[in-house]
Amino acid sequence: MGPARTPVVVLSSIDPVERDAVVAGLLVDAPRVVAVRHDIHDDEDGGTLRRVVADASGVVEDETVPLEHACLSCAVREDAVPTLARLAADGRWDAVVLALPVSAESLPVVRALGWAMRPGEPLARLRLADVVATVDLATFEHDLLGDDLLDERGLGLTDDDRRSVGEALAAQVAHADLVLVTGDPHDHPVASDLLDHVRAADGRRTDGRYGAGVADLVAREHRPATAERRLDPAHVAPVPGASTAHGVWSLDLRTRRPFHPERLLHGVHRLGEGRLRSRGRFWVPSRPDTLCVWDGAGGQLSIGAAGPWPTERADTRIVVVGTGDEAPALREAFEDVLLTAAEVRAGLTAWLGQPDVLAPWLGERAAR
Repeated sequence: MGPARTPVVVLSSIDPVERDAVVAGLLVDAPRVVAVRHDIHDDEDGGTLRRVVADASGVVEDETVPLEHACLSCAVREDAVPTLARLAADGRWDAVVLALPVSAESLPVVRALGWAMRPGEPLARLRLADVVATVDLATFEHDLLGDDLLDERGLGLTDDDRRSVGEALAAQVAHADLVLVTGDPHDHPVASDLLDHVRAADGRRTDGRYGAGVADLVAREHRPATAERRLDPAHVAPVPGASTAHGVWSLDLRTRRPFHPERLLHGVHRLGEGRLRSRGRFWVPSRPDTLCVWDGAGGQLSIGAAGPWPTERADTRIVVVGTGDEAPALREAFEDVLLTAAEVRAGLTAWLGQPDVLAPWLGERAAR
């Protein structure tokens, strides 16, 4: 049995104050922990990355380094991997907290780190512990369901980052092994229930910004395949047991029938607009082998193609979470954009030669 591998906790947030407060609390909790905080800056002269390394004694490093491009993948490749390797080899620390740039989604970072932690790779001496997201109940409902853009708040990763705040937040909490919650659920009951409807069904929640110490966060090992499944539209489902006591609901729209391309094109706003979080998969008769994905939050909706279906039979399933009275209208809109039973019985052959009206969303149809 080889030497123990140094655990790495990955922390994401949409709030720089929350992120830095959690990091400070972890450093106070465990003197032999070191934190690496990254912030990306994009300007006319190119991208830069500020790296701050700190432990309980204070700031160890504070450097700004150039990036080939002001992007998250560049930050991981060019700085996070070599920095983590160097800190693990130092010997002064028993664990590392990697605090991601504000609004960064954790999944692509964790995926890259996981590859770098394989035997023979630069981070082979480290292992992934908990992936953590931090949220504030006082702002959570507006952040997730409102239409604010990250760049309007100065939180975009680049100058052309047009993601909504809700899009970034939804991806963070759905991927996380643990969500650290600031705010009293009794003071913010709707936001508290909403969080339970959109976080990972197999994840954990701890109320209190400092409710989980380093020992709690490094006790488990992050399972990348399990965590990626949480965001995989092929496996979308409502979170079981989430409370509806304060008006939050999850609507499970599910059928074997496909969407009608033209009716979807003209009726998508009925399903995708409003203060909703929606996620799922669908298929269309004009390209029956393509897994089409649906992802909506923060007033934005993304529709695209994700390759072939992983199963023999395609289906359509979209889970919508909301806090208002939209559910009946959504059920009606969903039914209206599906193929009717008679259209399904007519078969798919006639569809394959028709113009593909969804190409702007799904890309050009592959030649057969």
